Amino acid sequence: MSDAKEFLYEEHPDHPGWMKWGFKDATRYNAFLGDMIVRVEEGVARVRMTPGRQHSNLGDRVHGGALLGFIDVALFAAARSFGLISAGTAVTLDLNTHFIGGGRIGEPIEARVELLKETGRLLFLRGLVVQGDDVVTEFSGTIRKPTAK
Repeated sequence: MSDAKEFLYEEHPDHPGWMKWGFKDATRYNAFLGDMIVRVEEGVARVRMTPGRQHSNLGDRVHGGALLGFIDVALFAAARSFGLISAGTAVTLDLNTHFIGGGRIGEPIEARVELLKETGRLLFLRGLVVQGDDVVTEFSGTIRKPTAK
């Protein structure tokens, strides 16, 4: 699978210095999360989305499942932005989270992801999900890189 055919990773016209991120096929899971943008600053990938009503729970906060999905996708957006993988068959091996606060609907939310270590097959990452000055979630995860064809 090539980036150009299946994946969207290109300069965002409305956000200079940010890349659009996601699948071109709107029937895939990522489309549920909405528009996502990413950039790397000082070794940290910043992945951003704006949660809508479809991401809310009955308390009108961002649903934990939506946060987990966002974090999972953010790991891959970060790995791609670091130049470590391209679109393809990389997989999440584990994802650990601690929910610290509630995310607000309608305001941008950002995963700040850093690479802890890269081995021949694995990427170890960690980060925070923030909204403004509020920490919503902290996380760590491991990605297995795609198998060479």
